Amino acid sequence: MIKIVFLGTSGSVPTPERNLPAIALARGREIVLFDCAEGTQRQMLKAKMSVARISKIFISHLHGDHVMGLPGLLQTLSLMERETPLHVYGPPSLAEFIRALIENLEFGLSFDLYVHPVHPGVICESPYYYVKCCRVNHGSIDAYAYSFEEKPRPGKFHPEKAIELGVPMGPLWKRLQLGEPVTLKNGRVIKPEAVVDPPQSGRKIVYSGDTTPCQHLLELSKSADVLIHESTFDHTLEKKAIETKHSTSVQAAHIAHEAEVKLLVLTHISSRYSNADLLLQQAK
Repeated sequence: MIKIVFLGTSGSVPTPERNLPAIALARGREIVLFDCAEGTQRQMLKAKMSVARISKIFISHLHGDHVMGLPGLLQTLSLMERETPLHVYGPPSLAEFIRALIENLEFGLSFDLYVHPVHPGVICESPYYYVKCCRVNHGSIDAYAYSFEEKPRPGKFHPEKAIELGVPMGPLWKRLQLGEPVTLKNGRVIKPEAVVDPPQSGRKIVYSGDTTPCQHLLELSKSADVLIHESTFDHTLEKKAIETKHSTSVQAAHIAHEAEVKLLVLTHISSRYSNADLLLQQAK
């Protein structure tokens, strides 16, 4: 199961209802973060999510509203005496930013911290998923969007069918689940498709970071199950969005439509909107 928790959806300035940008994606026991604004760890506490389960953090760009939660989070993890390594991904300048934080705030880490500069393409891979990134257009700053993509998942195994075919419980069941045919003692060959459903397609979640609409993001978002796209302004402020290299709700919807995504989520909402219904209706 994948669970997406929106810890912060405001842009630049927090509001009483919305914290600054941070999104937690939980898959099994693992949590990955996309951006880490101030107050992120407190938002996780409110959402009953353990910071100890964070394995990776992906930073879209080095504007304060997207990264200022890192110092407190790193310190908290050390106070918890974390030993598991933590991997942080982001623009090449991120490593120097984190080094300066640790040096000037004078705190040590109880765990290994690996900071990975990103470049367009696949930037990390696990047995179950990989993460890709692309450059986006947020003015002169180095900014990226990320795509979390699951690998195909094994189909459902039907133990009752295996028993009916005479396959004894144990190692042969495991081999069938892994897609391997097995031979019974009587010489009969049982193929995986006889007891296992076809593989399920992995799910794809894309996070835009801050950007004006751009072709790279459109291509990264192709056929995504979820596109989390910044929507700083409503359509009447398109000129301002162009000047500040942000997006409007309608521009985000155009990207989602062209990319044929299944679900569009608007985020990075300007503090001028106490209620985001206008942006939602425009996007629809």
